[in-house]
Amino acid sequence: PEVPPGDARGERRGLGRAAVRLDSPAMDALLDAAIARHGLVAAWEEVMAPVLHAVGRTWETSGDEYVEVEHLLSWHVSTALRRVGAPEPAGPFPADAPHVLLACVPNEQHTLPLEALTTGLAELRLPARMFGAAVPPEALDRAVRRTGPAAVVLWAQTRSTAHHPLARHVADASWGVRGARARTTVLLAGPGWAGRTPDPGMLRPGGLREALALLGDLCAPGSGEHRNDGRG
Repeated sequence: PEVPPGDARGERRGLGRAAVRLDSPAMDALLDAAIARHGLVAAWEEVMAPVLHAVGRTWETSGDEYVEVEHLLSWHVSTALRRVGAPEPAGPFPADAPHVLLACVPNEQHTLPLEALTTGLAELRLPARMFGAAVPPEALDRAVRRTGPAAVVLWAQTRSTAHHPLARHVADASWGVRGARARTTVLLAGPGWAGRTPDPGMLRPGGLREALALLGDLCAPGSGEHRNDGRG
């Protein structure tokens, strides 16, 4: 659900104050309450992400004075996201079920947005493999070719970490038997990719909500988004 403008202002203020106080129990309670009240997507977009950005800006302008605040808040956000899972266990996914591979580009350490996306995929019962921070290009290439994902999400926080040749390489990677080889769709996630039109075979979601919608379509049975590479 959408959060009415200003409706989460008090929750953001409370979470920010708890973070500055280094009050772990209060942060846990506030984060769980925000998720329960608004749902994962709205809680991320309206509460967690804005407070993380605000704390990060404060740290950058204060000569590292608030680095402990950012670290502790990040840890509690990550923990809160991991407490959210699929609503009802429905057994293991089929081995050939379309899945999503999530990774930060090399030199990128910001994983929380991908953690939020991984949690959202779990709520939608979409299988995902989360590889975390600063994945080396060779490791990413091997993972893509070994698992054949329906989509690969690459996170870049800044333009200095956005790795366009790597994204192009992943979009061009193919697997499968001759005559039926397939490729993946790459989602360029994060502000680092801004300012450039995505190449063919790539999409750039505007946020968590849009990313989940795109991935839901890409992983839907019979979606046809495992594109034939045309090489015979």
